[in-house]
Amino acid sequence: MSASKVEGSESLKREFTLGSAFTLAVVFISPIVALYGVFALVLLSAGPAGFWAFGVVLIGQLFVAGAFALLSSKWPFEGSVYQWARRLGGENYGWWTGWSYIWSLMIAVTGGAYFVAMFIPIMLNIPAFDPVTQTVVALVVLIVVTAINTAGPKAIKTFTIASLIAEVVGSIGLAIYLLAFHQNQPVEILFDTAGTGMGDGGYLWAGFFAAVGFVGWAFVGFESAGAIAEEVKDAKRNVPKAIVFSLVTIGAIVMFSAIALILSIPDIGAAVSGESIDPAADTIINALGVGVVSPLFGLIIIGFLASMMAAQTSASRVIWSFAREGVFPAAKALTKLSAKNKYPINAIATAGAVSGLVLLFSLSGPIYATLVSFSVAGFYVAFALPILALMVALYKGNWKFGAVTLKGWAKPVVTIAALWAVFEAVNISWPRGENYAVVIAVVVVAIVGLVIWLSLRKQIENAGKALAKESDS
Repeated sequence: MSASKVEGSESLKREFTLGSAFTLAVVFISPIVALYGVFALVLLSAGPAGFWAFGVVLIGQLFVAGAFALLSSKWPFEGSVYQWARRLGGENYGWWTGWSYIWSLMIAVTGGAYFVAMFIPIMLNIPAFDPVTQTVVALVVLIVVTAINTAGPKAIKTFTIASLIAEVVGSIGLAIYLLAFHQNQPVEILFDTAGTGMGDGGYLWAGFFAAVGFVGWAFVGFESAGAIAEEVKDAKRNVPKAIVFSLVTIGAIVMFSAIALILSIPDIGAAVSGESIDPAADTIINALGVGVVSPLFGLIIIGFLASMMAAQTSASRVIWSFAREGVFPAAKALTKLSAKNKYPINAIATAGAVSGLVLLFSLSGPIYATLVSFSVAGFYVAFALPILALMVALYKGNWKFGAVTLKGWAKPVVTIAALWAVFEAVNISWPRGENYAVVIAVVVVAIVGLVIWLSLRKQIENAGKALAKESDS
């Protein structure tokens, strides 16, 4: 535990086992959210060949998971990337890592609320909401998710179980059915760009890079097991397992489901041109009929709600971790835990409130793609910073292994993870088509962070000194 604890701050309860930490990470990534959230964007960018973007990103993220296993086994602290980065690169380095991660998580929650509000009319077979109504509904969704989070471990575990059932039915079961009875395209279509991207054939073109960027959103969240590390029993061993196993599990499900959907698309031209606004839903409706619309979108909504809950859980834990070190506004209030469950209730409410404020600026369709891109860019920045610092420590010979060692493979795994995270952060932020929305959003968050960072310089310096004493002891 950090020696720089804010006076009066309390300790969290270890309520999560390996199974529940794994489940939380799985519902954060969520096969339904991972696939349906980016499927149309991938097809528009790279056509059916965009399928391979899922494989590329999964491989890259497996290296990241390996690096995180090293870090979490040595420092199983609440706040994950923030605590790892500050111990490797110093207090300021850790602060900016955590700041990027917090915003990525909160905006991921905003994107989920936007998506749920967009899908509710489809599920209920009513006209689409107007912008004002959609915003109100999305805010209500945020309130519901925040309420589940503040209710405690039992409520979270109950909801994650319901989500897992929805995932199995909506992903694995549906994929098996589509492949068995509704394959409309040959396997060779997986190597066809269908006229998308910037070139014919081959894979080194802008369209595929864009697809890789969008798919980056499909495989983040596995690190959430590290964000709750101080609430996990035998964390030094169980958190690394939950991180790696959740990614492998979700990766297999998403890849299988993606193949099934692509091979079952009835009209590839409509899917890649944008004529089919939601090719995943249209494909399923073509196979199962319009009667499946309501239950299908009900499953999707459950998946998004669970993913939002897990992302907000992670965001609140990083905020709480910041506050415990005294390097966040209203630190004393944000360290407060609920009397019954010892949950960071004020930090949860803060994360929900900020997501709601972001939502007020997200009133149109194009905003959703920007939210997805910004959130993914922030995730990869937050991934890259501690991994780069870990790589430096490994090559300098300063790293002392925890419970996980990777048996001599630590240097190559961490090096590849660092290169991948940096590439993906740049790839996602790249202003394609002179669209600078993500870059502008990153700059705005950085400016807000700079104002807060400057106002907390003394507290950050004190936290750094306390951390140095902790390291020496």
